Amino acid sequence: MAIPKLRNWLPLLLLSLLLVAIMELVHLPAALLLGPMFAGIVLAILNRPVVVSKTSFGVAQAVVGAMIAHAIPPSVFGRITADWPLFISCIVSVIFASAVLGWIMAKLQVFPGSTAIWGSSPGAAAAMTIMAESFGADVRLVAFMQYLRVMIVALVAVLVTRMWMGAASPDHAVATFTLFGPVRWLPFAGTLLVIATGYLIARRVKLPSGPMLITLILGTIIEDTGVLLLELPPWLLALSYAVIGWSIGLRFTREIVWYAARALPRVLLSVLTLVVVCCGFAFLLVQFAGIDPLTAYLATSPGGADTVAIIATSSHVDISFVMAMQTGRFILVLITGPAISRFVAKRLGT
Repeated sequence: MAIPKLRNWLPLLLLSLLLVAIMELVHLPAALLLGPMFAGIVLAILNRPVVVSKTSFGVAQAVVGAMIAHAIPPSVFGRITADWPLFISCIVSVIFASAVLGWIMAKLQVFPGSTAIWGSSPGAAAAMTIMAESFGADVRLVAFMQYLRVMIVALVAVLVTRMWMGAASPDHAVATFTLFGPVRWLPFAGTLLVIATGYLIARRVKLPSGPMLITLILGTIIEDTGVLLLELPPWLLALSYAVIGWSIGLRFTREIVWYAARALPRVLLSVLTLVVVCCGFAFLLVQFAGIDPLTAYLATSPGGADTVAIIATSSHVDISFVMAMQTGRFILVLITGPAISRFVAKRLGT
């Protein structure tokens, strides 16, 4: 029984490694998740069944929660508090625009209501994909929409940065990736304890997307109070992204792939519309808040916060403003996403 399983796992692993290597080579964002997801799709279409356990998926969610907690600097909340009317108005505007586009896609029956809303949500793509499944959306189509937007937003962000900074714009706008680096073992042990605690609490309380959300809350509290600086080795993140990617990709069928391919032109139009709308918000920030154009654009970019952060750190922008805007929007999407999804699904009967 173990041999047939190994025969399916081996092609999945090899194909995942190959796709990740190719995506990293061409600096494609979210390669560590997209490579395994595409590999899973290929095996699913070829009817080579591989099963990722719910426990593995839940632990991977908890790792992502810890990663997001570590990525949110304490200074972000102070920056938002100091200039809250500007942040709230801009964040709410982007969320409203994405919700309207999701509503339109659902109304035109491109995707069902809840799937269209979660796919259009301008939060961290991995988090939105994980949460979508807990609220009745088709996680496969949500992942398709989210990561298509991540790639387009990243491409536009790099192009805007290069145009603004000139041809001499550094090529290291995409982070170099080292899988095995030095590890601070004591903080790492503490981080594993936080992840395990978040996962076990989530199993008890049955909260939707609980492993990610509870670990995110625990990690943020622990880091902001100075109790522990979370240590997340790249290999642990890579493994967690792979598990999530496989979990999504292996659920695809030929019918779903064909359905997504037919919807591609309309999804592309929706993504580009949201990017243009966010460019309009950036223009307003420049005109009325005195924010420099590149900072304003990166701050309002819809999704792909990690990619935007990488580009921002290699550009002459106000990084704290960019991350405060991206983080504030992510938190608000986490809070409002379920309610918006239920509202649209109920109204449209999907």
